[in-house]
Amino acid sequence: MASAHRCTSMATKLLMSVVLLVVLKRSAGARSDDSPCGFPAIFNLGDSNSDTGAFPALFPAVQPPYGRTFFGMPAGRQSDGRLTIDFMAQNLGLRYLNAYLDSLGSNFTQGANFASAAGTIRRVNGSLWTSGYSPISLDVQIWQLQQFINRSQFVYNNIGGIYREILPNPENLISKALYTLDIGQNDLTVGYFDNMTTKQVEAYVPDLMERISSAIQTVYNLGGRYFWVHNTAPLGCLPYALAFRPDLAAAEKDAAGCSVELNTGAQFFNARLNETVARLRETLPGAALTYVDVYAAKYRLISQARKLGFGDPLRVCCGYGGGEYNFDRDIRCGDKMEVNGTSVLAGKPCEDPSRSVSWDGVHFTEAANKFVFDQIVDGALSDPPVPLRRACQAKGQ
Repeated sequence: MASAHRCTSMATKLLMSVVLLVVLKRSAGARSDDSPCGFPAIFNLGDSNSDTGAFPALFPAVQPPYGRTFFGMPAGRQSDGRLTIDFMAQNLGLRYLNAYLDSLGSNFTQGANFASAAGTIRRVNGSLWTSGYSPISLDVQIWQLQQFINRSQFVYNNIGGIYREILPNPENLISKALYTLDIGQNDLTVGYFDNMTTKQVEAYVPDLMERISSAIQTVYNLGGRYFWVHNTAPLGCLPYALAFRPDLAAAEKDAAGCSVELNTGAQFFNARLNETVARLRETLPGAALTYVDVYAAKYRLISQARKLGFGDPLRVCCGYGGGEYNFDRDIRCGDKMEVNGTSVLAGKPCEDPSRSVSWDGVHFTEAANKFVFDQIVDGALSDPPVPLRRACQAKGQ
């Protein structure tokens, strides 16, 4: 009986071992097939749609109620929680990106974020206080990226120590990382908010494209090979744009309540961007460039918001003043005002941000950002149609 028991036990263990090996083999195969690129890091360039802390590292910090939904406190993001770039990093098994300019508690082992809120492709004359736009334009972000690569390699290799725990391993990092770009919205508002017509805005878009092309070529010359390029949002569906251009908001609107004129400008920008990325594929044959139609994802959400479980997509969650958009140009989300000698919160958040599309009139809620991510992650809105995890396979397509 004991001998039989031992044989049965050994057979059981052997069967379990075989099953475990099969499971592990299949799991390993699934991981390898699902994520063949193995991106070790993300380096992001952009504006407030993907800034994770650069702007508040330079200027007055983001105040509550920003960050309340996920982080429980302001976390450098212009939202109640995570941004699309956060969900992208998570999908690739990477850390949430720290801003390059954020010197406190940052970890850059799996990439860095150079995006700045209010950032533009080309520099805007005047300071932040006079123009409303960040001095951290795309060319400055490229300089910062170059500095980061050079300095981090030197410090990692020559100083080491604790720095090896917070800086990326330079071995093959540059060529294997994913470079993401999400910028252009502010370049359109520069013109529109200066009362330009759509034709006047379209006239300077070619210059914007040259600057984007130059930025990507610079990264390519540094060794970067994998690029994931977002187009710009439907500007005519954003409450702040409608508030700053009431003449265009009162003109022709589509079925979703968006300004046709403002969206025409965004569509023109996106068409030129798609062409620019296509040309870069020819001039940079070693690069894998993916053009991502974020406009389509955001417009789908806005035009079908109620069907998708959201409320009025044009009504701001964290705003002031009520009215059609609950947006006030002078009193923004988190702003306070004095009432009878007491400072009180005026720009208050709604009770449930997860049912809102617009967080503060300019930026999306975490729930809306998650929807956008879900729309783009599988490559359905990409050219070529490759998923995020396979962005390295866009080479030559």
